[in-house]
Amino acid sequence: MTRLPTFIYVGPDKAGSSWLHEMLIRHPQVFLSPAKDLYFFDRYYDRGLDWYREQFAGATPEHRVVGEVCQDYLFHPQAPARMHHDLGEVKTMVSLRDPVERAWSSWLYARKHGMFHETFAESLREDPELLEHGRYASGLERMLEQFPRESIHVALFDDLLEDPQTFLDATTDFLGVDRMPLSEEDQEAKLSAAAARSTRLSHAVRRTADWVREHDGARLVGAVKRSPLVHKVLYRPIDKSALRPDDADVAFIRDALSGEVDRLERDFGLPVRSRWGW
Repeated sequence: MTRLPTFIYVGPDKAGSSWLHEMLIRHPQVFLSPAKDLYFFDRYYDRGLDWYREQFAGATPEHRVVGEVCQDYLFHPQAPARMHHDLGEVKTMVSLRDPVERAWSSWLYARKHGMFHETFAESLREDPELLEHGRYASGLERMLEQFPRESIHVALFDDLLEDPQTFLDATTDFLGVDRMPLSEEDQEAKLSAAAARSTRLSHAVRRTADWVREHDGARLVGAVKRSPLVHKVLYRPIDKSALRPDDADVAFIRDALSGEVDRLERDFGLPVRSRWGW
């Protein structure tokens, strides 16, 4: 019988989810859906549990755990309750990143696909998702309404940048599978930013991928997105260190999300103000 997930990475975006998916999908004791971001518990819940179950048809008895990596579930008001109803006491994972850096990285990603406004300042004020996906405490509180604290693994993106092996070890320990040594290449944690070689082409590819996903082609989208050739054709590396949001934009984000950061420290014991320079 096809198995359902025993763990799910629930968010946020731009905090190492693609790297984590790439590492875990190689682990012999882990089965991940080939397509990252199935969006079942938010966008496509009407497809039914049988459809979702089929996304994990390749799982075998050798796989101790079965999982999905989807970056948006943390922010959907109904996703935690749906997950609990369909999966029971599933383990969940998050990787939290400085909300300023996460919003900036998300905007860069959206712009290379021809999405969001031309300036970061405009997008912060006109595209609610940029700020809403920094409301980590609110998302975690919704998760806690459905799942016990010990079933939620909270990691920090900063730790992935500093020591990918230790970051992965903490993840595999939480999942109850063997640790997996990383190669020297994987240790570098390829998380560099990229710009579109052609914004028009990149936007067209994104719209096509969305259409394919909506027509039940998630596996195809996943395979294409993981292809190094696709990334080489569509994008060129950029020096993200040369790009920074304006001080006014940083202040805007910190003012809007200060309460969220306070609750991460107070309720979840995360020393993020000092880590993130807030």
